[in-house]
Amino acid sequence: MTLAPHGLDELLLIARDTALAAGALALQRRREGVEVAATKSTPIDIVTQADRDAEQLIRSLLAEARPNDGFLGEESGSGGGTSGLTWVVDPIDGTVNYLYGLPAWSVSVAVVEGDPDPLTWRGLAGCVVNPSTQEVFTASAGGGARLGEDEIRVNQGVALDRALIGTGFAYRLPDREPQIAVASEVLRRSRDLRRIGSAALDLCNVACGRYDAFYEWGLNAWDHAAGGLIAREAGAAVVGRDGAPGGRELLIAAAPGLAEELLQVVVEARPRS
Repeated sequence: MTLAPHGLDELLLIARDTALAAGALALQRRREGVEVAATKSTPIDIVTQADRDAEQLIRSLLAEARPNDGFLGEESGSGGGTSGLTWVVDPIDGTVNYLYGLPAWSVSVAVVEGDPDPLTWRGLAGCVVNPSTQEVFTASAGGGARLGEDEIRVNQGVALDRALIGTGFAYRLPDREPQIAVASEVLRRSRDLRRIGSAALDLCNVACGRYDAFYEWGLNAWDHAAGGLIAREAGAAVVGRDGAPGGRELLIAAAPGLAEELLQVVVEARPRS
């Protein structure tokens, strides 16, 4: 399937409007007060009712606008479609930040062509909204990336020892041990390391030059579907191991030269299981 530019424009508008609507709802729920509704993989991997409400709103808006498309969401799972397109959604990325009132959480809405698998899909359009700051990041395939109306680009020509790098950590405590080892080595080799708790915002931070690079493993499809497209359209290489696209096994985003350098450090520093 090859979409005409006006088709991509329509998909991007739907992604943007849907993310903004869900962000407004989540922000309203945050002001009303937030409680943990459930836990998932571990007791510290939480879900709030706002996560569920926001995803329900997103799903209903997308079903109305694009009834033949598939859906994959963090909270409500997947639904098949007949169009060959799938919407990949994280209603609140950074739920722990959301619970504590930290302003680093986001709504992520992307549409991809093909199976909803980061190793094979083609990202078409995506939007990441930070409701706390009212920042709106968008991108479409071949159309560049924007923060609001302004085009954004990754930082170029930065060596690893001068790079500010973002990362994240797993909810399962045993999975953190190798991540700690890698973070220690990255800290020794770079300018500094940041962990803000929202992979979607981390990728947007790379896209607009607030970070030089980002790396993490264990990410789900909805964590990076929109942010990864935004970073790529801003000029980043978004890669995994052995030439694979970035995905659950590993995702690195940075200008191509820095991405290659960081990939080597992360792979070599990660303990063998």
